[in-house]
Amino acid sequence: MAALTDTEIEKLFSGAPQFFARSQGFGTGAPHPSVAFPWNDELGIRDLTDHVQIGDDAWGCITAGPRIIHRDPMSVTSPSTKKRPHFNAKCQERPNMLSMQGLEKGTIGYQAALEISVADALQEEQYGFNSLGSKGHVIVEQRQKLITSKDGLRHLDDTTIMEQLIKNEERYQAERSGTRMKSQELYSELFNQVLHPPTRVIDPKDPYSLAVQIHALVKVLGAPNAWTDFSRVEWRIRLGQILWGFPLDDEIFDGAAINEGNDAHDRSEERYWLLLQILLACELLIRLDAITEGDELGLGVSLKWSEVHKFEKEANISVKWSLILARAWLENVAVTKRSMTHSEPSTPKGWLSSLTSKMNLKHDHMHGAHHVDHGQSRHNSQSEHVYAIQGRYTERQAHGLIHFARKLRWPDIQFSGPKMFETAIGLGKATPITNPPHNFDTRRTTYFADGKTSAHERKQLSRRRKVEAALHASGWFSKSYVSGLILPGEVLSHYLMSTLLEVDENALAKLGPMANLCGGFVYNGKSFWSTACIVGRVLAAGQGAAECMGWISSDVVPRGLEEGWVDVAVDAVPADVARTGRKARIYGKATIERESDVLGDAEPSDVLPADFVIPYENAYANAPPSNIRIELKSLNFYAPIDSVSTTPTADKGFHPFSDSSKEKDPEIHTYPASTTFTISHDALDRDEYHNFALTNDIYFVTAHPCVPSSYVKYFKSPTSPTIQQIDVGGHDPNGKPSSPAHITGHPLHRFYNYTAIHLVDLINKPSLSLDELLSKGSSNSHSRSPSISSLPNKPPRFLVIDCVTGFAPPQSPDMPSLSRMSSLSSSFGMEPTSVPPIRMPSSLELERRPSTAASSRSRVERIDPPSPSPSSKMQLGTRRRQFGSDLEILVRAVCAERGWNAVISRRKRGCLACAIREAGALGWKVIVRVE
Repeated sequence: MAALTDTEIEKLFSGAPQFFARSQGFGTGAPHPSVAFPWNDELGIRDLTDHVQIGDDAWGCITAGPRIIHRDPMSVTSPSTKKRPHFNAKCQERPNMLSMQGLEKGTIGYQAALEISVADALQEEQYGFNSLGSKGHVIVEQRQKLITSKDGLRHLDDTTIMEQLIKNEERYQAERSGTRMKSQELYSELFNQVLHPPTRVIDPKDPYSLAVQIHALVKVLGAPNAWTDFSRVEWRIRLGQILWGFPLDDEIFDGAAINEGNDAHDRSEERYWLLLQILLACELLIRLDAITEGDELGLGVSLKWSEVHKFEKEANISVKWSLILARAWLENVAVTKRSMTHSEPSTPKGWLSSLTSKMNLKHDHMHGAHHVDHGQSRHNSQSEHVYAIQGRYTERQAHGLIHFARKLRWPDIQFSGPKMFETAIGLGKATPITNPPHNFDTRRTTYFADGKTSAHERKQLSRRRKVEAALHASGWFSKSYVSGLILPGEVLSHYLMSTLLEVDENALAKLGPMANLCGGFVYNGKSFWSTACIVGRVLAAGQGAAECMGWISSDVVPRGLEEGWVDVAVDAVPADVARTGRKARIYGKATIERESDVLGDAEPSDVLPADFVIPYENAYANAPPSNIRIELKSLNFYAPIDSVSTTPTADKGFHPFSDSSKEKDPEIHTYPASTTFTISHDALDRDEYHNFALTNDIYFVTAHPCVPSSYVKYFKSPTSPTIQQIDVGGHDPNGKPSSPAHITGHPLHRFYNYTAIHLVDLINKPSLSLDELLSKGSSNSHSRSPSISSLPNKPPRFLVIDCVTGFAPPQSPDMPSLSRMSSLSSSFGMEPTSVPPIRMPSSLELERRPSTAASSRSRVERIDPPSPSPSSKMQLGTRRRQFGSDLEILVRAVCAERGWNAVISRRKRGCLACAIREAGALGWKVIVRVE
């Protein structure tokens, strides 16, 4: 048997995704996971993804990385401007938010699955930044040092900061229209208005160069313990709170030890320093953009390699996130100025001026106080202008909000949508940032006064931060979203749902002000869940579920539970928690590639056809039962674990949620959850009831799509599961029976030993652990192992759960067939724009026909889907097909109960071999195979 040549191997694995994790350079953090098709040039294959694309311009801020926006026909685009080369900060959120919504609802992609163990939420809190108001002694001392240094910041008052922001805004827009700036003009303005001139000559050949200015700005912005570090998730969320929030406005608690500040005057200090940080970052960004444009257009404005290296070394992660903030500001925010009228109350100085005046008094007692620029004494006079900030694209953001509601099938959105839109538009009006709004209620007390300490103590180690909020109409959540000033990460999903609730009067009145933005709520006969909640990730697999921007809606509601917010008790998987930070799998770059290699552990020069098998999920010695029907009966919540009555019972310590305890309570309780199903098939005399507790915080990954070659055929050996011969020429030598690759999928190297088990068989073995199932796989009556003789003592490494055999495929007019190209046409909004919200009955019991079998037949053999034809294949640009069934909810519930992370592999989208290799890359052991 001849070894395969390099050319034959490339043809054999044409269209097979290969999995990597590579470092991106100095200061970029953990390696970057990626999926590539190195042996394909076709764009239709290379552009395949395992996640959906952004569906609205208003949602483009969710990621700092490259993105493609597949706009909804009804969405509003940003005004087109001439695109210019711009600086890339080489800094992204972790996990990547595009990859956080997989093609399968309730799943994530390969990149997010690896990055979630090094997520930004796992970072320690920023030292000294424990308040929205005055900071600790170390922070104050460092800031004073900055403004008293000979080559540091000038002493800026509020008018200077706001005027300079306006000037930068005009310059940025002019730059985008093609107007170029002169380096000497920028130098004069920077060192006359913002910074002190350098005390030594940095570049003798060109002392006014952009490199000199960049060095000075990076030195100030990179100073430790002075600026807010927006690489920390807690400060990305609170960005809008600093700018628009006032004490007792919308409140937030995410486990971070950050207090709200004493009063509005106390908060003014942080607002001052934030605007100063934005100003410095804007100055730096404009100069970096100018150099980037010079490099791209060959204008001679460039940096030496030594200067680039110096910048990469000095521009720490905090500086890079400040640059991301600066671009978000310049793109989305406009500063307005108007003269103060005589009818307006006189406000001597204002919060910025008051602060700088106060700081000036402090400086008199400091060594080096003579360095303060006393020439700028305008802060001691009465302000002549009122400055305000507002979003540039309020209408775009408001349309994005309604788009979000429509995709989630928000109740009565077709009737309440216009009013909600107008309310959102009203929030975007220019608002002075110096005084609280006229309708601000200063008598209201805080919602978290009694619960913060206990909540902090209850906080479990989690890879995703739990966020609670107290919402009010026209709060800072809404104003932040409408402004468009949103940093990458999970912030957008919190802002979207908070804004939707704050502009919907009925929803806020029924649900109350307290919100658990990482839990869920029941409203108007539907349930809504954050993707951070395991219940949402499980229910997303059902028919009628919808997912958009980190939220899932379902027609399944908890039995016996009234409208309101809930939290779900869940345990972190110990093995996942142990592999966080530097111990995360993502740092094992070589291991990831080795354990997912298409050639397994073979030497590239000695690869034989007999080294490969065609994996199947449904080859059994004894056929499994047929006519299998599965029906979800209920979603159950039990007595809250924070309730006074928590006497354990024999049933895993759970108490049913009784009607007698349904009292209206403003608190959000934490409930254990489970799902109940009935299962029937031809081997049963009556339906079986099964209950699965949703107790583990596990994740599901969409198996990456693949495209097997139509020119490759396999020739099986009659006595061995391995392949006898591989034909890459598309013809049958000697007339031997063959299997086309586009039907069987890619081959799997024998290195990837696996066993398959039918779902019914798995359910009937509740006491067996995953390792026991793997070790006993070859002896199970309904399971299969390749039985490779060269690995006699090696137990299977992967468990394939067969959810295909014996189940009739879901009957839906919306899915004639599934194309492997479907990932190109997916978007964050998964429902067609013409589909109105689904109105569900208010009954808490689920009375639906089983979606996994044809109940009209007495005995049903497995039904294969029709062969895809050119007319039935999904074309590029069409909307995403809908899938889901009670069967898929059940298998996810089984994984949640047993603590198994799983790869969801759907037939016709990708082959089983590629799904097994992806599980190897992730270090996971379970693959769920669905129709």
